[in-house]
Amino acid sequence: MKRAVLIPFASAVLILGAMPAEAQVAGSTVLGVSVAELRDVMEGWSAKRQILGQPVYSDKQERIGTVDDIIISPNKSVSYGIVGAGGFLGFDRRDVAIPVNQFKLTDGKLVLPGATKETLAGMPPFEYAPTSEGRGR
Repeated sequence: MKRAVLIPFASAVLILGAMPAEAQVAGSTVLGVSVAELRDVMEGWSAKRQILGQPVYSDKQERIGTVDDIIISPNKSVSYGIVGAGGFLGFDRRDVAIPVNQFKLTDGKLVLPGATKETLAGMPPFEYAPTSEGRGR
């Protein structure tokens, strides 16, 4: 009995496995990214692996903050790194939004050219928009 069930199942697996898989075609409207976009994705930065929680340095290798979040604008034209800057042991710390294109990856470090602790402290603080429940994030 088991053999009678296994033979048709194994045949179906072999037949389906031999069928050609659908590939993504450049410019297609298939869900996901096109083949042309895939290279950009592969060469881009991973928020999880390379950005979130990473220290941010000035041109002079001074640690000036930490990337705490990534925000993608609704129209997806610009993304922002939310940098936690300043403060001591959590006091007087502020979050500031920095366009992702201003960060540079140099020798494995995130560098914000032209930034100092003072320039970040002088920027307007970033605050999350309230959600429908009245809380941020």
